[in-house]
Amino acid sequence: MVRQKTSEPSQRMLRVGEELRHIISETLREGGFDDPVLFEKANTVTVSQVTVSPDLKYATAYVMALGGVQMEEILPALNESAWLFQQDIAKGVKMRSTPKVRFMVDTSYDQAEKIGKILKDITESN
Repeated sequence: MVRQKTSEPSQRMLRVGEELRHIISETLREGGFDDPVLFEKANTVTVSQVTVSPDLKYATAYVMALGGVQMEEILPALNESAWLFQQDIAKGVKMRSTPKVRFMVDTSYDQAEKIGKILKDITESN
């Protein structure tokens, strides 16, 4: 039986991504960061999704701060403190190797807002 390659994530990738999302969220909630930006703002950050590479060596955490403000400060601070999150992941998940984590801004909220505005404009013009 030959498996076709698809761009869809496997069940394992989804399961690992969700587990990492919980661990990263817990780390943000617990705080204790040396970085002054994270010390002050970590509790305002939401992790909406974590995607994992097929080999499970890399993970991308999509984040957004409450109200979407100060992401230009928060995102670099998160990426500089990625090692801290990786330590918590190593403690919380039994895997051969701990995925290397990077953080990116979640733009899905902005996209949803744009779509909503377009739909509203369409219904108002009819």
